Amino acid sequence: MVNPHPQAIGIAGKKVSRLGFGSMRFTGLGIWGEPQDRDECIAVARRAIDLGVQFIDTADSYGPHVAEEILREALHPYPDDVVIATKAGLTRNGPDVIDTDAGPKRLGPAAWPPVGRPEYLRQQVLMSMRRLGVDQIDLLQLHRVDPKAPLADQIGELKSLQDEGKIHEIGMSQCTVEQLNEAREIADIVSVQSRFNVMDRGAQDMLKVCERDSLTFIPWAPVAQGGLDSAHRALADVARAHQCTVGQVAIAWLLHVSPAMLPIPGTSRRAHLEENMAAADLQLTQEELHTLSAAGS
Repeated sequence: MVNPHPQAIGIAGKKVSRLGFGSMRFTGLGIWGEPQDRDECIAVARRAIDLGVQFIDTADSYGPHVAEEILREALHPYPDDVVIATKAGLTRNGPDVIDTDAGPKRLGPAAWPPVGRPEYLRQQVLMSMRRLGVDQIDLLQLHRVDPKAPLADQIGELKSLQDEGKIHEIGMSQCTVEQLNEAREIADIVSVQSRFNVMDRGAQDMLKVCERDSLTFIPWAPVAQGGLDSAHRALADVARAHQCTVGQVAIAWLLHVSPAMLPIPGTSRRAHLEENMAAADLQLTQEELHTLSAAGS
């Protein structure tokens, strides 16, 4: 067996357990509107805390606004040892998934236009504070860099909000290494979210920067948004050997592969939450890690 992965990571002035929770699924179809079962989402958030989750990720664009509102209803006042991280910088023009004659179609970025004008970012931070019921946001992440606005203005406004005490720490999401470097000339950036999982290593260069500079790397889509069931045979083989799901293997691989990693698998069902959290106890062998690492892109 490899050595057990570190159990805590420092972020937003706190030490948190390295398996967090993402609240994007606390919404309706296409990350739009109310969830099918709001009470179950509230129960999921509370159960996550019971299971030791200390980092919860959300965003103003989830719903929009719905996920933040559910988290407040479920958890406010928040435990002192829990980090609530939200994001600003993406707007919504409709659901991410629409029904067509050929079946459901995912719109992707077309449904999430970035807006990084300073006055908009300030408004959204203030509104997130109101919805979450906090005087200061633990971690505010720039959800996307808006190519129509100077990055210096976007990060500069977040830095101003930090100086005013409205933001404790600043992070970025789905940026390039060059954008991160530019942002760090303006403010202290403590974390980066990038799409990264056992089958998609496109952000490997960003992970290396985070490891080198002691930034927290938050992989979104840690189980490829549920798309692992038909994935590479290596995942299925390791899952069979441990008598667990491929999703659990994918989460465990992330925890083992780097001490900078803070995965945030999300769900709107308690049974699925329990399954995800059990991945923290899954110990992979060196051979299994090598096989899984060799299987990805």
